[in-house]
Amino acid sequence: MPIQLNEENNGKLVKDDYADFVSAFERLVRQHRKLRVLFDMSGFHGWDVSAAWEDFKFGVERFADIKRTAMVGESGGSTAWQRSASRSQ
Repeated sequence: MPIQLNEENNGKLVKDDYADFVSAFERLVRQHRKLRVLFDMSGFHGWDVSAAWEDFKFGVERFADIKRTAMVGESGGSTAWQRSASRSQ
């Protein structure tokens, strides 16, 4: 079952958007236990500071609830999140 977020802030995720995602994720974990997660990051241009903090906390708190994660985006690795992810490998 997909969770869809539509960033209305020029492709940036804000704290309120992230709260909607966390709520839906928690509901799905209760229903299905461990989840396989696919993030379609096309058009995504990062987080505002408060959403980035929420994302960090979510990763720490919910790591055990995720069986697998995949992220897809635009070709060429031109967005900031893609450049950041490629540096961490």
